[in-house]
Amino acid sequence: MPPTTRIFCGRNVLLPDNPQPVPATVEVDLRSGKIISISPSALSKDSYPDIAVEDFIDAGDYIIIPGLVDAHVHLNEPGRTESEGFWTGTRAAASGGITTVVDMPLDSIPPTTTIENLEIKRSAARDQCWTDVAFWGGVIPGNQVHLKPLAQAGVKGFKCFLIESGVDEFPCVQEQDLVKAIGALEGTPTVLSFHAELDNSPSSTTPSESKDPTLYSTFLESRPESFEVDALLLVLNRIPSSPTLRKHIVHLSAASSIPYIRNYKQSQSKSPPNRRSTLTVETCFHYLCLTSDTIPHGHPQFKCCPPIRSEANRNFLWEALLDGTIDMVVSDHSPCVAELKKLDEGDIMSAWGGISTLGLGLSLLWTEGKKRGVVLSDIVSWCCESTAKHAGLEERKGKIEIGMDADLVIWDPEETFTVTKEALNFKNKVSPYEGLTLTGVVKKTFLGGRLVYQDGMGFDGLSPAGKLL
Repeated sequence: MPPTTRIFCGRNVLLPDNPQPVPATVEVDLRSGKIISISPSALSKDSYPDIAVEDFIDAGDYIIIPGLVDAHVHLNEPGRTESEGFWTGTRAAASGGITTVVDMPLDSIPPTTTIENLEIKRSAARDQCWTDVAFWGGVIPGNQVHLKPLAQAGVKGFKCFLIESGVDEFPCVQEQDLVKAIGALEGTPTVLSFHAELDNSPSSTTPSESKDPTLYSTFLESRPESFEVDALLLVLNRIPSSPTLRKHIVHLSAASSIPYIRNYKQSQSKSPPNRRSTLTVETCFHYLCLTSDTIPHGHPQFKCCPPIRSEANRNFLWEALLDGTIDMVVSDHSPCVAELKKLDEGDIMSAWGGISTLGLGLSLLWTEGKKRGVVLSDIVSWCCESTAKHAGLEERKGKIEIGMDADLVIWDPEETFTVTKEALNFKNKVSPYEGLTLTGVVKKTFLGGRLVYQDGMGFDGLSPAGKLL
């Protein structure tokens, strides 16, 4: 008979409410994939005589952390599977210690804007996933009748664009569309996420055709910080509030938005609970780890929307993350076929806007964060606990705790590696991080207690174990 119990022990286990790892032994029921017991010491194999050797996982001096929850991933299947798909995208995620991804509603064909389209997406994903996968629904003009049924069918919330998305199937919304959408979702405990860029700029700020499209500064000028500030103020001041509907700002890049966010959160904390409109905010690994000041000419692999901004801007984002104004960090993994990145031409203006990051985020954040006094429990808060809560998965994901899913990562915080094209596990191996030396290596990733990735072996001899949430 297959084993029903697996034991994980280590001298460095990151448990909830502990700023530093502690000795612990975690017992897992493989039938349910849940944690059923945690002992406050690193017990030896002798304590479990009935457990087979292969089911006693001793992490030694490595650290055991909960699996990351990446709440902003574009997997593109079906319709644009040549750019990324469930098989390749979830393998890349597992290699970086991510055990749950939440798939964005656009870039696949059809987009996740109706029940029918959600079922098409789920059908494409079945039996392909190396991590658990949940789904966001989309808000586009005219689909408000589909929103509550999508919520009832299990999407974890909704995403809309306040500026053109770049794909025809997912047009941006106007203020009146948002009023209708919020009315349709009234009383439904969910979240509405905004791609918060709004082009209210006069034409004089738009780069002319004579500007060099290979310069990152040309692209940066085309999407100024004011786009994000104007969109944020629209969301905060003119979109109706609802105590049951949380507002969320995706991939914040503009530091000039931070004072407005901070003030809004402070004002809401003083409101009566029944009139409080909660706001959460995410930023991305690339905004925290890259700066426009060092992007070379003619390198479209750095293009994303909104753009990577200056070193000073990056420092302000870190301050806001560390003081809690920004709640979480995600990848916004947004891949494309290499041809769409216009690498040969170096044309940043016409290249696909998106950065591929799956598999690298934990190491990126650890490498950069250590310079700023970040400890591992901070990263777990930003990338496990807060993202799980954002996606409505906090009852089962993001913590090493009895009753939670046994999504566990064995991690070496000291080992370094250089990012090479060959080591990237996502489908189209184009990355702005290629050549960087990073610290922190995932040794093993377990999903529901089952091994889904092993450093040095990759996925050899393993099977996809992911569920659709």
